[in-house]
Formats: sequence, C-alpha cells, structure tokens
Amino acid sequence: MTSAAAASPFPAGSGKPKADPTTVRRAVMASTMGNAVEWFDYGVFTSGAITGIIGKVFFPGDSNAVLKSLALVAIGFIVRPFGGAFFGPLGDKIGRRRVLAITILLMSTCTFLVGVLPTYAAIGLAAPIILLGLRLVQGFSTGGEYGGAATFIAEYAPTKKRGFYGSFLEVGTLTGYILGNGLVLTVSLIAGTQAMHDWAWRIPFMLALPLGIIGLYLRSKLDEPPAFRRLEERGEVPDKIPLKETLAGYWPMILNLIGIVILLNVADYMLLTTMPSYFTEHLQIGANTATMIIIGVELAQLCVLVPLGMLSDRIGRKPLLLASAIGFLLLSYPAIRLMQSGNLAALVIGFLMVAFLLALILSVIGSTFPAMFPTRVRYGSFAIGYNVSTALFGGTAGVIVEALINKTGDKNWPAYYLMGAAAIAIVPILRIPETAGVPIEQIDEERPAKALT
Repeated sequence: MTSAAAASPFPAGSGKPKADPTTVRRAVMASTMGNAVEWFDYGVFTSGAITGIIGKVFFPGDSNAVLKSLALVAIGFIVRPFGGAFFGPLGDKIGRRRVLAITILLMSTCTFLVGVLPTYAAIGLAAPIILLGLRLVQGFSTGGEYGGAATFIAEYAPTKKRGFYGSFLEVGTLTGYILGNGLVLTVSLIAGTQAMHDWAWRIPFMLALPLGIIGLYLRSKLDEPPAFRRLEERGEVPDKIPLKETLAGYWPMILNLIGIVILLNVADYMLLTTMPSYFTEHLQIGANTATMIIIGVELAQLCVLVPLGMLSDRIGRKPLLLASAIGFLLLSYPAIRLMQSGNLAALVIGFLMVAFLLALILSVIGSTFPAMFPTRVRYGSFAIGYNVSTALFGGTAGVIVEALINKTGDKNWPAYYLMGAAAIAIVPILRIPETAGVPIEQIDEERPAKALT
C-alpha cells in the first residue's frame, strides 16, 4: 500500500524543528480547554432548549418554548462567519496566541452573563433583547476560536503525531458538551423541576467564567507555534490583515473545506441539538432520560477519538473521512428507523451507529483542515471556511429539521438531512490532498491553494 506521505503532492523534507514534548502537551491542553469552554456553553444552552426552560424564562407565553430556544441557539451562528473573517486573518497577522486569549475570554464572559441576566418576568422585552445580544457576541467570538485552536495544535504537533494530537481538540468538544449537559442534569435532579425553572438554571451558566479563566491562564503561558515563529523570523508575517489575500488566493480550497464541514456540522449539531429534542418531542422520551442517553453515547465517542487519530497517522486522513461520508449515506436511514422502534436498546444502537460515523470525522478534522493551507493564511482560511459552513448548515440544522418534521409529519427528516450532507461531502473529500506524514511547514506558502485542488 502506498503510504499517506508518499501519495501527497507536497514536497518532502527534513521537517520542522521539534518542540519539546512538554510544550506540545501544554499547547494541546490550552487549545482543548478553549474548545471545551465553547461546547460547555453549547451543552448548557441546548439542555435548556430541550426542556424549553430558556424559552419560558426569557420569552413571553409558553407556546413553542422548545422551538424558540432552538432558534436562539441557531441565531448565534449568524455572526460566526464575521467572527471568523475578523479573528482568523487577525491571528495570521498578530499571532495565534493573542487572538485565542481574546476569544476564550469573550466566550466565557458571555456565558456567565446569561447566568446573571434578569428574566422576562423581571424586565420584560429587555431580557430577550439582551440575551440575543450576548448570543451574538458569543457567536462572533466563537467564530475565531475553533480554527485558531486547531491551527495552534497542528503547528505545534510533531508531523508523525499530528493526527494523535489533533484528535484531542474534539476530546475538548465532547468533554465540554458532556460537562455542560451533565451539570444541567445534576442540578435538575438535585434542585427539582420547579427550582430549576425559578433559579437553578443559572448555576451552569455561571460556572463558565472560572473555566474560561483557567483556559486563559494556560494560553498565556505559551509562545507562538514554531511555524508562525518561523514566519516572524523570515519577516513574512503579513503587514496588514490578509483577508483579501485569503479570499482571493485560496477560495478553491476554502470551498473544499466548506463541503466537508457541511457533513461534519450537520452530523455534529444533529446529534447534539436535534436528537435530544427529537427524543423528547417525537419519541416521547423524558428529558432526563434523553440527556443520559446523549451523555452515554458521547462518552463512548470519547473512547475512540484518540485511537482513530493515531490510526490516521498510519493510514491517512482521507480513508477515515470517506468511511464516515459513505457510512452516513448508507446507514443514516436504518439508524433513524431503529431509534423509532419504540425499544430503548434499539434506540441506543441506532444512535451509536451515527455517533461512531461522526467520531470517524471528528478524530481527523483537527489534523486535516489546518494542513490544507499555508502558514501565512492558515488561521484565516480555516476560520472563514469553517464558520461559513457552520452558520449555513450546522447551527440551523436543529431548527430546519424540527420545522420540517412539524410541517410534514415525517419523522425521518434527520436521516434525509444527514444523507444529503454526506453526498455533498464525498466530492471535496476526494479532491483534497492527503497531508498525513507531511511536515506542515512544507506546504508551499507561495503557491495558491487552487493549484492543490
């Protein structure tokens, strides 16, 4: 079998100077922490959406509380592309570390402020307006977080272990989401339903701030990654924010990234947002039971992410990406039908099927996407492509699928949506170069990305 490195179009070379293992581990931890904070908020907020608490607390009337809550989750995604277009190129100019310090502080502060925000009963329409503002600020800052965190890890990781270390980014995602969901569930069970609606819902939101401060501290103790420092030493850091250069020179590869992220985010947000409310609204499963199923399946995903990342260092990223896309195309419908069977064990098996397919793609995105772009525009290209796709197809997935089910009465819409996203993603997966085993700094920084498609 031809090795992943040998199949790559990029030139071989001696590789970058190695960061010491302790520094690499600290860089991975600092990056992972920010991703955990982002998804801690998402876990807390979507748990509130599933139960309708957010809708009931911040909006007048009790009708469609779940749909109102899901819409509020989705609305924060509107500004994510703008955040990506601002923070990403800024990170290519002033450095990854400074921008990541800003994004984690904004994210955690906004989540904390939701926890201390007066309700609709206390201040009327000002409550949902302020809440909307906080969600927009957080969405803007989140637009600069994920691309920067992935870039930070990829530029620190040793070439032969980039898949291994990159997989920890999604360990942060799932850990944050599990902590958010788990904390909401724990508080709900201890405080009771009435107290949860009255005041206890605030507790998980308020805990985001100390998590953000820990992440900020970890990031402040690190230098810029070796790849960026080399640009500085050679005087090749852009003189101005390279937004125009990024969009004009690298749009073909950005489009490839968008196509793959369609599947990633439809699957990700489908499982994390749509399926919990799908269980409660359409399969008549209690909210606490639905949350426990979600947490259990996510724990199973956590167990396979790092081994799959290590596997990608051996066989390449594209085999895992293709296996995920083809699997979603063929197995989404059977998995959803299993969930509808009325049998709890069958439901869990169906959910595990799609969760494993998602784990295949989650395990390699942290090592795949940064290596698609040269160092000079890596952060910006990643952040723009990722967040455009997320805003259009990820954050909206829950609202659209829920609306389609309500309109048509067809409970199979989650499967249809996943299958469509998978069909789209197969094309760019086949087009991108295999970068496993290729030193990240050897991507030709002068050649436009369209030459690599």
